[in-house]
Amino acid sequence: MSRTPELLLTATQDALEAVRSTSPLVQCITNNVVVGFTANTLLAVGAAPAMVDIPEEAGMFAGVASGVLINLGTCREEQRAAALEAAPAANAAGTPWVLDPVAIGALPVRTSLAHRLRDLGPSLVRGNASEILALAELGTGGRGVDSTSSVDDALTAAQMLARATGGAVAVSGATDMVTDGVSVVRLTNGHPVLTKVTGGGCALGAIMAAFAAVTPDALTAAVAATSVCTVAADLAAERSALPGSFAVALLDALSEVSADDIAARAVIA
Repeated sequence: MSRTPELLLTATQDALEAVRSTSPLVQCITNNVVVGFTANTLLAVGAAPAMVDIPEEAGMFAGVASGVLINLGTCREEQRAAALEAAPAANAAGTPWVLDPVAIGALPVRTSLAHRLRDLGPSLVRGNASEILALAELGTGGRGVDSTSSVDDALTAAQMLARATGGAVAVSGATDMVTDGVSVVRLTNGHPVLTKVTGGGCALGAIMAAFAAVTPDALTAAVAATSVCTVAADLAAERSALPGSFAVALLDALSEVSADDIAARAVIA
């Protein structure tokens, strides 16, 4: 499949319209610190959030959802069981799912869980460089949720993971990188204030699940979701570069970002 920057730009515009016209239902088993913010970002971009994260319901719901996010930010026992229920149920139903291995590496419970989920074949993996290195068992993680490695440090690990899972891996940083194990795409939108708002990366994982629901190619879905979120961040930062008001402005920008904004601002290489 050809993935030139021009074609990826057009695919991003098409995917944004598809999300808004179909409102994919995204099941989120996610970090309880950011549940509300994640739900609101999904609503803003045009998707429908469902925070179904308890055993005996998670697997059932994964079979009817359009996409699934499994985020390990606060993986209490019940969420761990729900994640291990949802992932195989999503696979059985052909539902795309995203693994966000938050803060893995040095912490044993979430690291072991992340490796089990990795081996179930997520459609997409999204994390910072240290998390991606730890998921590939090539590093020991960062400083909590903060990466201590660069995006380029994680290129080999990301390619290995993508080939192993058969999906795509997105590495978040000042320049974002997406790979399917062969192609490598870099995206350079976004604003530093994103790092001052809790849940920006978690929300991106959820939005990737929404875009995967309307875009069969995993790499294209990850590029489209990243481009929409980071272009929206650029727009939001023009309204306010202070964390509190920026978080609100980001929701507004996600609801307003247009195909023309993507064409004018997205930097894909």
